[in-house]
Amino acid sequence: MRPRTLEHLAMSNTLSVDYPETLPDALHMSRAESEREARVAMAAKLFETGRLSSGQAAGLIGMGRVAFLAELGHLGVSTIQVGADELEGDLAAAEAAGDHPQ
Repeated sequence: MRPRTLEHLAMSNTLSVDYPETLPDALHMSRAESEREARVAMAAKLFETGRLSSGQAAGLIGMGRVAFLAELGHLGVSTIQVGADELEGDLAAAEAAGDHPQ
């Protein structure tokens, strides 16, 4: 099965969010900066929850993957998304390798 991608899709939908005129001032940002931050935060959350890959999330907001990964650090989001099952499997494999040196 091919992985789901967003890169081949033309952007044809728009999401609008109403916010008070005073929000940018409250955030000590310009309007453009606060709107950019909202877009990045949305993409970061979709990545953090595993709904999108880092490349998909970056593409969603028109940002390069490396730049998006850097932004994740500023937001406190780990760039490595590993589930508990995968960690347990890795730990078991490491323990088994330790029992059987090569």
